[in-house]
Amino acid sequence: MAKQAQPISPGKNFFAGGFGGVCLVFAGHPLDTIKVRLQTQTLPKPGESLMYTGTIDCFRKTLAKEGMKGLYKGMAAPIIGVTPMFAVCFFGFGLGKKLQQKTPDDILTYPQLFAAGMLSGVFTTAIMAPGERIKCLLQIQAASGEVKYAGPMDCMKQLYKQNGIRGIYKGTALTLMRDLPASGMYFMTYEWLKNLLTPAGKSHNELSVPSILFAGGMAGVFNWAVAIPPDVLKSRFQTAAEGKYPNGVRDVLRELIREEGMASLYKGFTAVMLRAFPANAACFLGFECAMKFLNWLAPSFE
Repeated sequence: MAKQAQPISPGKNFFAGGFGGVCLVFAGHPLDTIKVRLQTQTLPKPGESLMYTGTIDCFRKTLAKEGMKGLYKGMAAPIIGVTPMFAVCFFGFGLGKKLQQKTPDDILTYPQLFAAGMLSGVFTTAIMAPGERIKCLLQIQAASGEVKYAGPMDCMKQLYKQNGIRGIYKGTALTLMRDLPASGMYFMTYEWLKNLLTPAGKSHNELSVPSILFAGGMAGVFNWAVAIPPDVLKSRFQTAAEGKYPNGVRDVLRELIREEGMASLYKGFTAVMLRAFPANAACFLGFECAMKFLNWLAPSFE
């Protein structure tokens, strides 16, 4: 069972979550760039070799060709989207917890925490889907060397001009398919590890920084263990030429398994896992620090 340290405040979750999201992007974007490039590289033609043989090779080639800036390509879109997205994500989790409590002192079970996490996934998809689409297109553009978009706003304008709002929101169903179970796992794992690491008779507020970093990092690892297969499908679908997959996810899945086997659903696994721990450790540390500040600043704010 999860210990309840203090009354749940969706409002404070909103502001603290936004700050945590900014911390996550700064810590994790370089490996996110590598993940997307590995996931979206096509099979080589006969006699040619793969552009990237793995995570280290992609990292090395990106640095050599584009410098440190190459690892942060496409970061403007998630930075613009990430503050409201994580604010809404943590708000959704706080609201999901509060809705399941009969009294403010109720201790939630782990299935209830998983359900609250899934609600946060519903909240974030509307913000996340366009940002993910733009980010992925900018990341693979940098790898291919063909400059089609001048930046995030130009990318959004071109997508809207070509296919209207549908062009910007391409891949929304796949984003939802990825985020519902992954968000449930994310928050449930974090709360479970916080309970595990909190000494008897102490509250979650007294957890040490290393404990918060470990719980947050492992929550990220568990989140991505669930999210990778739908994330590979989403990246492929969002960066494909218009009309390539008329039946959506079914066509992407069929092509991937036919051409590259089941292992293709775990493309970018190493990059994802290398990024998941530090990025989410930074996110939850930022969230907890912001929550402590907000509790001090406005103790009665809901």
